[in-house]
Amino acid sequence: MSAHENITDNGLLRFMTCGSVDDGKSTLIGRLLYDTKTILADTLNAIEKTSAKRGMEAVDLSLLTDGLQAEREQGITIDVAYRYFSTGTRKYIIADAPGHEQYTRNMVTAASTADLAIILIDARRGVLTQTRRHSYLAHLVNIPHVVVAVNKMDLIDFDQAKFDAIVADYKAFIAKMGLFNDGRDIQFIPMSALNGDNLVDRSESMNWYQGPTLLDLLEAAPAAHAGRHEAFRFPVQLVCRPQDSANPDLHDYRGFQGRIESGTVKVGDLLTALPNGRESRVKAVQIGGEDIPEGLTEQSVTILLEDEIDISRGDMLVKSGEVPAQQKEIEAMLCWLSETPLSPARTYLIRHTTRSTKAKLTGVAFKVDVNSQEHVDATTLAMNDIAKVGFKLAHPLFADAYSVNRGTGAFIVIDESNNNTVGAGMIL
Repeated sequence: MSAHENITDNGLLRFMTCGSVDDGKSTLIGRLLYDTKTILADTLNAIEKTSAKRGMEAVDLSLLTDGLQAEREQGITIDVAYRYFSTGTRKYIIADAPGHEQYTRNMVTAASTADLAIILIDARRGVLTQTRRHSYLAHLVNIPHVVVAVNKMDLIDFDQAKFDAIVADYKAFIAKMGLFNDGRDIQFIPMSALNGDNLVDRSESMNWYQGPTLLDLLEAAPAAHAGRHEAFRFPVQLVCRPQDSANPDLHDYRGFQGRIESGTVKVGDLLTALPNGRESRVKAVQIGGEDIPEGLTEQSVTILLEDEIDISRGDMLVKSGEVPAQQKEIEAMLCWLSETPLSPARTYLIRHTTRSTKAKLTGVAFKVDVNSQEHVDATTLAMNDIAKVGFKLAHPLFADAYSVNRGTGAFIVIDESNNNTVGAGMIL
């Protein structure tokens, strides 16, 4: 791929599947991979043998994603399994998130980068507690597109009335809880992952459903960052000063390297360096040492400025006039990932983009009961808890609200004693 090619690739869609235990998430992904002909022959051979060993007549496609030995033996999903496939018109990254409550932290991790969520509902069981929990988490991490897939329609004889009842039940739940009330795109599909009904091909058993198939929806979903203006945000990861005395062109080379979290940048743009506030115009934007006309969201680029400005790792380049607020205290929704509870007495390290600062908890406003979505009083957090918290920071951060910019609105909490990541936060 050349440096001039758009490496963000508008065809890329990251999506995740989530739902209750045994709703058929892994089978759904296996069927998508199978029907789009992206399974390698040796992989298919291996799962055919395993399926035969279990006495199954048909191939168990869920084995494609249940990669851990423990998962295959128990027939459940524990870790987040990532799979890649393409259809010729689009590339996909799938995250198969675990459905069990004790793996809430795994699901939050998978959801944080997803552009679309497929929430599976078992047609026999309808909307369950876990369906509500996963819907709340998809809302919390700001996934812009949601597909509610009512699976196992074959087990209720493809009954339209039961499908319509489940859709009405789900709509009543999200209206009551105020979920996805910000104009987010929600679609409902009746399907059978086991047989492939309404996944890639339209189902002959459900002629009453005239909407798109699942693959139609995936193909048509807008790519991340599409269709809206986003402020330019460029956290600096590295200052590049090549050491080559034989090359006079590199003697004064000073490039700022990093990943464009949002927005675009081109030669001549006036940028402000944070935190020092100095301004300079862009002299060049490069990938792999070659000049490119414009740097785009999610590209990793080198930016050269016209003026000598003291910039180091952890600083941020933004367009002048689009400077984010400087915050010495932050409020955030925090998912606690560690088995060691959150302690108000301790000092933690917060890493926001490439910048790190020490932080103290100022208080827990409330904890969310993820099953009922009710707010509960709390002073500390245990593993998998989600709460609204406040932190006081040793050094200011330049952050956006997570609802506006997922890249600069997110942070992680690090335990200084062992360098473990113990929390993931979304700035309010």
